[in-house]
Amino acid sequence: MNTTDTIRFNAHEAKLNFSALINRLANGKEVIITRSGRDFAHISPIRETPNKRLSGRDRNSVWVADDFNAPLPPDLQKFFE
Repeated sequence: MNTTDTIRFNAHEAKLNFSALINRLANGKEVIITRSGRDFAHISPIRETPNKRLSGRDRNSVWVADDFNAPLPPDLQKFFE
């Protein structure tokens, strides 16, 4: 968290100036809400991720057992009835 881009609002100020808080977030600033002089919440803007999802990236990293869809043993099945 870059402290130069962080603004602090106490809970009452945040409530009264919600539009200003949103504008600061829209401009890339992070906001910390304080209550009784202590940090209470941290709000940060959503940053777009530059990486696109790649199809097949996780291929061969998951294994499914051949009996995946088989009935449960009776001693376990009783817990789902």
